[in-house]
Amino acid sequence: MGKLLFPVLAWCFLLPLDAVCQETGMREFSPVSEPIYLEGQLWPEEVKSPYDRFPARAETLVRKPVWDLSTQSAGQQFRFRTDARRIVVQYQVKLGLQKPHMPATGVSGIDLYAKDRDGNWLWCRGNYSFGDTIRYVFDIDPANGQQVLEYTLYLPLYNSVRWLHVLTPDSSSFTALPRRLEKPIIVYGTSIAQGACASRPGMAWTNILSRKLDLPVVNLAFSGNGRLEPEVISLIAEKPSRLFILDCLPNLISPTYTDAILQDRIANAVAELKKAHAHTPILLTDHAGYTDGAVNVYRKQLYERTNTVQHRVVDSLRRVGVAGVFHLEHREIGQGMDHTVDGTHPNDLGMMQLADAYAKRIREIFNEPEGSIPTTRASSQYRDAPLYFGTDRHQAILKLNQDYQPDLVLIGNSITHFWGGQPEGPARGQDSWDRYLSKYRPLNLGFGWDRIENTLWRVRHDELAGISPRYIVVMLGVNNLGLHTDEDIIRGMDTLLQSIQSRQPQAQLLLLGILPYRNREDQVALLNKSYRELARRLGITYADAGHLFLNEIGSIKESLFSDGLHPNAEGYALLGKFLNDQLRQIKP
Repeated sequence: MGKLLFPVLAWCFLLPLDAVCQETGMREFSPVSEPIYLEGQLWPEEVKSPYDRFPARAETLVRKPVWDLSTQSAGQQFRFRTDARRIVVQYQVKLGLQKPHMPATGVSGIDLYAKDRDGNWLWCRGNYSFGDTIRYVFDIDPANGQQVLEYTLYLPLYNSVRWLHVLTPDSSSFTALPRRLEKPIIVYGTSIAQGACASRPGMAWTNILSRKLDLPVVNLAFSGNGRLEPEVISLIAEKPSRLFILDCLPNLISPTYTDAILQDRIANAVAELKKAHAHTPILLTDHAGYTDGAVNVYRKQLYERTNTVQHRVVDSLRRVGVAGVFHLEHREIGQGMDHTVDGTHPNDLGMMQLADAYAKRIREIFNEPEGSIPTTRASSQYRDAPLYFGTDRHQAILKLNQDYQPDLVLIGNSITHFWGGQPEGPARGQDSWDRYLSKYRPLNLGFGWDRIENTLWRVRHDELAGISPRYIVVMLGVNNLGLHTDEDIIRGMDTLLQSIQSRQPQAQLLLLGILPYRNREDQVALLNKSYRELARRLGITYADAGHLFLNEIGSIKESLFSDGLHPNAEGYALLGKFLNDQLRQIKP
């Protein structure tokens, strides 16, 4: 998917001479060749220009300054997968390259991040040149030798993009990744949220937050013009969101906005969003303050007044029973004297401080704490092998859940992944799947190479959203052996099971013991004893099919495995019958 690549020569004659022909043996891709690729847009099919943030019809609905700012590409991202060792990005912008208090790399630059196979973010340094055409060159040589990486390219924060191309060598692989299907966090704010004054796009707090939560974040912030205007709120209310963030107080400090007007704007914005999305939480953000407030009492009084009014509104909404309205207070943000470039706009340190405050509050809102050990910290994973393209399978599941209602969900690693069912995969036990499980309308949420923390990531990224299964079966943890202690594995499994229960409280949850595998039979047996105790403590059902796969001396029956770990068709048949018997004993 997404390999719409064209030779450089095909467009070499269409651009200024300094824009092209500097690389040979390269091919190019435009992120807007199809509307499915660019992330950070809510109306990709309705835009006037490819990198606009508002639909074309908004030009007649909002004030001209808001419309003009909406043509700037803040928060937009292009995600792709490649094994290229050189990546070139060339583009042109419409406005000036820099501002007096913000460098060209932040105003007009791009930024490239990669993810390794274990979900760790990696920043990519690029050599850049600014001119009529802007050019970044990234030379990639991963320290761990991983061939294919997943990349996120952040677009300029304060400029409008005319055109942009990503170039990679002809000999490399390249796949453009479609926009993620998870509902985004939508941010409506001011210059600070748009990105002033980050040194580069990846350091805007909305983009940092997107990496921290590994979620799409849509930036609808407009420098000097984030004023909780009804026209903008109505546009935002058109789209579903995981969370609405309203961070507009810095543009509402003028005496023009009396306490009464400010109170009405906040309350009306909440009411409009709740009318359209009753169950979507809203986070109201205090003015972060002016970092020179200690020596400028007037400026301190300005932001304290707006915060006081907002506090009153939040209290009144809670008193009348409006649910799902949350508050990020000034004290939680904690901007210090060295966190801004001018007393108002954050530098990179201030941006990180803001992102940390938001991430902490949002995790509280969604009851998704960041654990203290790896098994309790949700993280994605990606493998080079085609069978383990986890991002592709994740998107397939989210799409499938829009139309498919399973009675049974199986959660696991490659042992579950390879069994059978939907979404389609490398089935090795389809006959037993059909014979024992098909009557339950099953959904296969097994992912090759998944560890507990990877499955936690998937559960928190909507793989159980939109469905109401009667049974959820979990068989997981074998890939954590050798990497984590049994105690850490149990703590991770505890976190995972509680996350599943909170999302599917009506489902009957069945925890299966890990199947034995060659040379680790005793270790698996000990861990399964802890699993049994964990299930008892959580009040869920536990079952262990391990004895079916062992011979009389406690070693695995090799005839039931393809490689000492994964069952063959005969092994899957035993497991299928065992699971069917267990499900029949559970009262739905």
